[in-house]
Amino acid sequence: MFLAFLNPQGNFDPQDRYWTQHPDFGGQLVYVKQVALALGRMGHRVDILTRRIRDPQWPGLDAPLDGYPGAPNVRIIRIPAGPDTFLPKEELWPYIGPDWVAGILDFYRQEGCFPDVFTAHYGDGGLAGVLLTEATGIPFTFTAHSLGAQKMDGLGATPENLAALDARYHFARRLAAERLSMNRSAVNIVSTCQERFQQYGHRAYQGAVDVGDDRRFAVVPPGVDTAVFDPGARTPEEEVVRRRVLAALERDIREDRRHLPCIVASSRLEPKKNHLGLVVAFAQNPALRKRANLLLVTPHLEDPLRREEGSPTEQEILARIREVVRDHNLWGEIATVALAGHPALAAAYRLLARCRSVFALTAWHEPFGLAPLEAAATGLPVVVTRNGGPAEIWREDGEEYGVLVDPADPTDIARGLLRLLESPQTWEEFARRGRERVLARYTWERTAEGYLNVAQQVREGDLLRPSGTLLPIPPYFRDPRPENDIPLEVLRGWYFGE
Repeated sequence: MFLAFLNPQGNFDPQDRYWTQHPDFGGQLVYVKQVALALGRMGHRVDILTRRIRDPQWPGLDAPLDGYPGAPNVRIIRIPAGPDTFLPKEELWPYIGPDWVAGILDFYRQEGCFPDVFTAHYGDGGLAGVLLTEATGIPFTFTAHSLGAQKMDGLGATPENLAALDARYHFARRLAAERLSMNRSAVNIVSTCQERFQQYGHRAYQGAVDVGDDRRFAVVPPGVDTAVFDPGARTPEEEVVRRRVLAALERDIREDRRHLPCIVASSRLEPKKNHLGLVVAFAQNPALRKRANLLLVTPHLEDPLRREEGSPTEQEILARIREVVRDHNLWGEIATVALAGHPALAAAYRLLARCRSVFALTAWHEPFGLAPLEAAATGLPVVVTRNGGPAEIWREDGEEYGVLVDPADPTDIARGLLRLLESPQTWEEFARRGRERVLARYTWERTAEGYLNVAQQVREGDLLRPSGTLLPIPPYFRDPRPENDIPLEVLRGWYFGE
């Protein structure tokens, strides 16, 4: 089969050089790359369609054709859209239809062969899928990764601040594209049932898709690269990472505490990840502080507890963490370490598992949560937010594979951590269960099989969308002049039900 992945956010290159260096260069790109490579290993032809970037700040993203070493079935195809320079995803909307989709059509017409099925990612890729299907008749699937309505919820959208939020994030365009994508896709691919019923069921998407229609949804969870995240794997930088972690602990942790396990938090410093809640839970619980140290992985920040560094958002979060550290005298009990990239993270997890450390993700809400799966695959038991997809992943039919906690309750966070740290037998049991859960359900090979199964049904016509229920395409997406933009009143009606 010939599949094409639509992902305008353009950081795909053989070296994966910029992952984690920008919010747009994160888990979604890892997902697309890994599913594409797994399908390629299965013998299928796969194109990753992305945006060409010619920008001295982001070199290496400008060649029209590229690929990954040892993956002859997978191509990276970069199509120009808008200005040459990098643009954040919020600024891409005017260029998707007139530039990017037009370029994709020209590319395949010149090749003389179109894909069997498009798979669209995020709202901008979904919009491209809508326009490509209209032009060619080739169906597409839609994987949102995250939806704008949930981000609006997280930002506390109100009628009073709606205009300001829309000016910053262009939510009217995003929700319009998402509604079109979920309405016109052959299948909406979700990571969990929770995503289907709660996120797609948000009032902002009413009238776009029926979440009760099983024909319109397929649950296909993301996976873990088990060649990297494995207790027995080794990378060329294993010893370098070991020395870096130990040096950070020696710098930040008192000598009499360095034998203790660590509570490891490794995610982007964003408000929704709730690092502060984890630090407060640690600070307020004497038993927890006696049992373990706290280790924050900060990918590109070398010593952020002592120096003001990072983006404005990162600095704001770190300033609040430093207040807790000072108020509760956590110096000598909390450390940070700069680790970037999957091989480095996996090497650190292997080292930390040997001293019975625990991985923690206390996000306010997590649509899926790949980071805990990576930690569990490497041998760390996990304590994870109960809000969102993790509730489905880490507990099923009364069986626990990780410890779920309430991120709004520091006492409950501490309870979950102590459950693993106070009992060697419990630690061993959850470390074993967590790894077995990943290997059984959450590998990229399983994800690729899920995509292939859906694509085959779509190609055969079993899941094609009836034409009588299609939402109209707003004029802005074909002709992005200001007078064609999505009115704020339309956004207000979708989101607030007015």
